[in-house]
This record gives sequence, structure tokens and C-alpha cells, in this order.
Amino acid sequence: MTALPRSLAQRMQDTRCRLEEDVDAWVATADLAGTPYLVPLSFLWDGETLLISTAAGNPTARNLRAGGRIRLTIGPTRDVVLIEGSAVVADGITDEVADAFAAKTGFDPRKQRNYPYFRIRPELIQAWREANEIAGRDLMVDGEWLT
Repeated sequence: MTALPRSLAQRMQDTRCRLEEDVDAWVATADLAGTPYLVPLSFLWDGETLLISTAAGNPTARNLRAGGRIRLTIGPTRDVVLIEGSAVVADGITDEVADAFAAKTGFDPRKQRNYPYFRIRPELIQAWREANEIAGRDLMVDGEWLT
């Protein structure tokens, strides 16, 4: 039996909880020819942006440097948060932020060779569990939360 759809307020609360507490996301990028690339990466949410890190030579890093467009999902397929946005190389990460990233994710890019950080600015955030929540799935549009 499908549960009743959540209210917008409940979806917002659940989504913010996922952003703060979840560790990993599926991250999708594409090269300039449109070839997609999907990889799981850990992230840190600061309340406005997500921070990820990956090897500079892999397709995700190359795609983000070339085009900056990104799509990622957090959570299982029946309780998903989908985020679309833009990403830039995050130069000048403070020790405090890098320490927070390492503490949350269990991975410290500073201990790797050539692992840049990327800052993702969400432009669209959607959340849904079942088909009955698809109609009200938009929580952020054009970078602005709906509430």
C-alpha cells in the first residue's frame, strides 16, 4: 500500500535531513560530446552548497572543468532527492572545511595526490517517494527554495 504523499513542509524537512546526514550520492556529468559518466561520491552540505572531491584526471573532474553541469541523487530510489546544478573548482578550501569533509565522509582528499574539491550550487532540487509525490516534487527552482 502506498503511503499518503508528504506535505511540502515535510518533504523540505526530510530533504534537509538527507543533505545534512547522508554521506554519499550518485553523481552524473557528461563530456562536451554528451557522453554520460556516473560515479558514487561522498559530499558535505554547508546549508547552501555541496562539496565533493575526486581525482583530477577522472571523467567527473574533466567534465566539471569543461562544462560545470552536474546532476546527483541522494537516497534510495523510493525516497530520492535529485539535485541539478553547476559546479566549480573550489580553490582555497579552509582547513576547517576540509576537516569537516574528512570527518563526515571518512575520506581526506588532502592525503591523496591531485584531488581537487568542487563546490556544487543547486539550481533544482526535487524529492519524491512514490508516484503520488511526483506532482509536488519541486522543492527548489532556479536556486530558490519554494518556502
